[in-house]
Amino acid sequence: MFATAAIRWTYRRALKPWYFRRDPEDVHDLMCRVGEKLGRYGITRGITDAIFDFEDPSLAQDVLGVRFRNPIGLSAGFDKDARLVDIIPSVGFGFEEVGSITGEPCAGNPRPRLWRLPRSKGLVVYYGLKNDGADVVAARLRGRSFGIPVGTSIARTNDAAHAGVEEGIEDYAKAFRLFADVGAYFTVNISCPNTCGGEPYTQPERLDLLLTALDRIKTRKPVLLKMPADLSYAQTRALIETSSAHRVHGFIFSNLTKKFDRPEIVQTEITSHARGGISGRPAFAASNELLSQAYGEYGSRFVFVASGGVFTAEDAYEKIRRGASLVQLITGMIFEGPQLVGEINRGLVRLFARDGFANVREAVGAAHR
Repeated sequence: MFATAAIRWTYRRALKPWYFRRDPEDVHDLMCRVGEKLGRYGITRGITDAIFDFEDPSLAQDVLGVRFRNPIGLSAGFDKDARLVDIIPSVGFGFEEVGSITGEPCAGNPRPRLWRLPRSKGLVVYYGLKNDGADVVAARLRGRSFGIPVGTSIARTNDAAHAGVEEGIEDYAKAFRLFADVGAYFTVNISCPNTCGGEPYTQPERLDLLLTALDRIKTRKPVLLKMPADLSYAQTRALIETSSAHRVHGFIFSNLTKKFDRPEIVQTEITSHARGGISGRPAFAASNELLSQAYGEYGSRFVFVASGGVFTAEDAYEKIRRGASLVQLITGMIFEGPQLVGEINRGLVRLFARDGFANVREAVGAAHR
């Protein structure tokens, strides 16, 4: 606990001020290079593990046939090219989702494409699915073993050539096929807000076409859909009903919000050139509401994963009580420091005990009982 407090103090008082005076994408790239190097060697992984990791039996569970040592995962969007899979377990995460990965290599949108909202505790993200492409990333991961479950998030290549419905489906199918035997589960990202052609597969008819194509590709991996944050529940329900006829096992609520006028956002922080979707606290309430409604109606049929605005153990616990079996984060770690993962897991153990739950499974959906 002393080590955790020391790391928290160092991050907030020394490292974070230095990072936040620099371009956020440059800082992200720097930290990814550092993380990749730390992951190469057993001694650096061991030191990282000793500093950050925390385990408790009450946090472990089986979800869709996959064993998770704790429910806190790194969301897609941070480790875009699957270069951090060796170090992420030592930071304390229970799982990681890499990507999103597209059928073809994608340079993403022009810079600048990442802005901080310090007072709103969010990020404006306009990366546009920058990644090395499915061929390269699948080859990087194929045949390897991982310390924790690694999910593979796939999406449509962000360019005009793949903006058509049929072309986009072919692109998804290529990535799906290449990762059919790589990783622990699939996430089909239909909700990236920063791409050429928008989000065509958030329309039920087009989602049906996409899922029909993916159903034809053999895989033993569970399949999740990453859902938009800004749809009404009626629109969300239509997508869930469409998915019910296909090989879909669960849903992630949710992707970034595109509503820049949300009350959680300090409007003076939004610069005129900032564009894209917003992560962090501005996405917390919206994702929670959709999660609650979806779990209330479909909790017995599907698994739900929560993403959006997790900064504390209480935040993660709220999402679990609303119906999430697993919880993802990125922005909270950027604002609070890498020790946040262990802090959340310690806090969850305390909250489970306080409320009489023996483990995370007993707490899932408790708000509905």
